[in-house]
Amino acid sequence: MGADREGSGRPGGPVRAVVYAACGAVLLAGCASMPDSGDLRDVESTPRQDTQVRVFAMPPQQDASSTEILQGFLEALTSDDPRYDTARKYLTTAAAKTWRPELRATVLTNGPSIQTAARLVGREDEDSITYALQGSRVATVDAQQAYAPADGSYRKTVHLTKDAKSGQWRIDTLPQGVVMGKSDFQRNYTSVNKYYFASDTSAAGTGQPVAVADPVFVRTRVDPTTQLVRSLLTGPTSWLGPVVWSSFPTGTALKKGVSGLVPDDQNRLTVPLNVKASRIGTAKCTEMATQLLFTLRNLTPTVDTVALQSVNGGHMCDVGEEQAETTAWRPSTKRPDYLYLLDSKHRLVRMTTGGTGTSAVAVPGPFGAGTKPLRSVAVARDERTAAGVTSDGRSLYVTSLASAGSLGDAVLTSHGATEDDRLTAPSWDARGDLWVADRDPDKPQLYMLAQGVGQPLTVQVPELNGRIEDVRVAADGVRIALVVEKDGKQSLLVGRIERTKSDDQQEVSVLELRSATPGSEEVTAMSWAGDSTLVVVGREQGGVQQTRYVQVDGSTPDGPAPAALTGVLAIAASEDDRVPLVADSQDDGIVRLPTGDQWQKLLKDGSAPVYPG
Repeated sequence: MGADREGSGRPGGPVRAVVYAACGAVLLAGCASMPDSGDLRDVESTPRQDTQVRVFAMPPQQDASSTEILQGFLEALTSDDPRYDTARKYLTTAAAKTWRPELRATVLTNGPSIQTAARLVGREDEDSITYALQGSRVATVDAQQAYAPADGSYRKTVHLTKDAKSGQWRIDTLPQGVVMGKSDFQRNYTSVNKYYFASDTSAAGTGQPVAVADPVFVRTRVDPTTQLVRSLLTGPTSWLGPVVWSSFPTGTALKKGVSGLVPDDQNRLTVPLNVKASRIGTAKCTEMATQLLFTLRNLTPTVDTVALQSVNGGHMCDVGEEQAETTAWRPSTKRPDYLYLLDSKHRLVRMTTGGTGTSAVAVPGPFGAGTKPLRSVAVARDERTAAGVTSDGRSLYVTSLASAGSLGDAVLTSHGATEDDRLTAPSWDARGDLWVADRDPDKPQLYMLAQGVGQPLTVQVPELNGRIEDVRVAADGVRIALVVEKDGKQSLLVGRIERTKSDDQQEVSVLELRSATPGSEEVTAMSWAGDSTLVVVGREQGGVQQTRYVQVDGSTPDGPAPAALTGVLAIAASEDDRVPLVADSQDDGIVRLPTGDQWQKLLKDGSAPVYPG
């Protein structure tokens, strides 16, 4: 438990010490007041602190009242105390032994409101009192450090008792985990990707496994590097676990007593492991170090090399960035050669991603020649093949971009009565598999075409409640983003792709759909924009259209949103953040957003911009 609050408060209450790491100064901040009886009152939010500020809790004062003990405890849980040792001093001995703050963190819109004993249960004896904590839930972080959006009300009780001998109030009954307001959560936690591998998923036929991002939240100023390494070694979150694997042998952990992992002056981080990792070969060791390097560079970009050390201190292996990239393929490191879009005649054209030019040229082959006017396209990640849906939305074609040739027959046809009831835009994964949805009300369905050819495979989506309006499969081939329409509202859901074989027949399912945009009423467009990030165009109820970044777990990543743009019909992004966003705007045509800049016009006439994928 914990709470957002202002630093101002009444004299004599519990305090917390704020340490500025840069200058070593110590300040004292008082607590927000809490009512002794009567009405609910919100615990106010702490303003966001500078990242160099560290907050340390103060222990309970002698003869503190029950309200001061509870308030001090809540303050202690928003501090940077690694093991919550100070917070436990507000508990009885028995409660301190059984309380497990790491089990979950509940995030509320504001700090919890506090209802006192007089309102809650009436009279109690003088040495016992109960308080209720209430609020509106925003999210939870579970014991695996996985974030999940939440809503509804939060209400938990906390009981305090006065020790007969010492006369001091202490908390003897409390909920497991911690609770805090949104601003304190943002100050205390940060989202980081840890990486695992997906089997048999290769980029452009390289045969490498693909690195799949698994976002978790770690405490920002409580040895985050060691936290993240421990989380990686523990294994993937339960949502991602069924479709990825780790190179670390079961039971692998940091060597006992290891903490405070930091890179040396050569930007090399040494990770000592326990005995479970002592009998591995060179190839497996390289994979393990690659997972660590991808993970740690996401938190600390200055790390150049990861070295693994055995339990007896011996050198096992080390991996630098170049070797890691040859061991596994990570989507965010593959820069596409071209941006693709449709010109005013619905032909497929392209322009280079590395330059600043604004001219586009037709692609080789039938799509560039305009054999069939198109309404949407997708280009395979090797940029050798393209898929296109005809302008009436009825037919899906696949063709080579390498040379001119005939278009051939449609690989999929919709029988929907109108254009809006036919095929969505297609999408490719790194395997070379093609995905598309048919919006025909009489037969709505998600399809996958292995390597973009052959009989379309019906994909099972057992939890789907609504009609798929847009499909974007992640490069890793194990996650998929769907815009789903239900009762006039469009939401963005992310699902896990599972592939099985039965009697030599492949079966594909999308399972455990979860919202990436809680609160949104209308999602207009979306695209993958990083290993675990999407860029989304939409609006909340009563709001205006906005473009923003979201994480696959429904959290909002740090950093600014893209510059405002009106009338966005489509948006294109690459997992490689060096490549600018591109959008189709009703007012300005095709526009581009270089990093840290404003939107720039590319083409007045054009539509459906996409990067490979």
